[in-house]
Amino acid sequence: MRILLSSLILIWLQACSTSQIEPSGIGAAIDWDAVPGWHEDELSQAWPALLNSCKALSNNVQWREPCATAQTLRSPDTARVKTFFERWFKPHLLHGEGGTTSGLITGYYEPLLQGSLTPSNRYPYPLYGRPESLLSLDFRVQHPDANLGKWRGRLQGNKVVPYFSRDEIESSDQPLAGGEILWVNDRDDAFFLHVQGSGTVALESGGMVALGYSDNNGHPYVSIGKLLIERGEIAREDVSLFSIRRWLDEHPDAAKDLLNENPRYIFFALRDDPQTNPVGSLNVPLTPMRSIAIDPKVVPLGTPVWLDTNYPGAPANTLRQLVMAQDTGAAIEGSIRADVFWGEGPQAEQAAGIMKERGTMLVFLPR
Repeated sequence: MRILLSSLILIWLQACSTSQIEPSGIGAAIDWDAVPGWHEDELSQAWPALLNSCKALSNNVQWREPCATAQTLRSPDTARVKTFFERWFKPHLLHGEGGTTSGLITGYYEPLLQGSLTPSNRYPYPLYGRPESLLSLDFRVQHPDANLGKWRGRLQGNKVVPYFSRDEIESSDQPLAGGEILWVNDRDDAFFLHVQGSGTVALESGGMVALGYSDNNGHPYVSIGKLLIERGEIAREDVSLFSIRRWLDEHPDAAKDLLNENPRYIFFALRDDPQTNPVGSLNVPLTPMRSIAIDPKVVPLGTPVWLDTNYPGAPANTLRQLVMAQDTGAAIEGSIRADVFWGEGPQAEQAAGIMKERGTMLVFLPR
């Protein structure tokens, strides 16, 4: 009887322990005083990003009143922004698998490339617009309850087949010839533009043009940085935009094959004004350091998010601030996962290029 009783107690304790693990995703609401650094951020700096979110979400019933109120506050100071959020929102901690509250926070930026509207020996690498042959099929329309999403392909005879991969697009067959927007002078710059999703190009003839994301070829994203780590080419703690670039420069014979191991290919569109910020997946302009890319399966697009992490390469300097979930990315998957948009210029490139910090995330949901 004593053994049986002990076994029952052990089973009960294990059940209690298991039930205490928070499921992955958005947790229960917490108090504002439990938000780390909530009283320290210059919240007014995030206000333009919030107003951008409201442009896309004001017709959402949960957002209608908060956004209507936000429109009446023209340039609120930090105290009024704080009062606004505490009135209209509640913070919720994000949980990862196994109840963890820590995830990976990276960065992205808007690169500057050198290019030309005509190809030449100096500018041989094309950037393509969305091809007319690209089919985009959304199975969610007819099967909303199924675990299906968008699929991209092309017609081959009377069959729909996967679209061309990066290797096929950049082969000597040039299947997309005639669909170029412009040409750039550096293959690796073009590749990393695909990773970042938008950028500006200084033209040989003078002037600037800006490119934004238009579509992709439907192939999965493969991180070449991860491949280099797995193959022992770069130590995990040393991998960054800059160490990957060095490896490509130092291994010219193997570089193209490595790039082609990421079959995903991005198609671009010219943006109206090179002086404006790129537009994210929410279809609103991104705000440097106040917009992030998230996994929309976990965090609804447009949602205010509180980041608690560190500045890139400076573990002693905390980065605790309000940002808006206004973009997505093929590499941004999981509950506690964010990509901070740093803007343009050398400082943005430096920060985004080395950022791979651990951090926690809280989402602010409308009451």
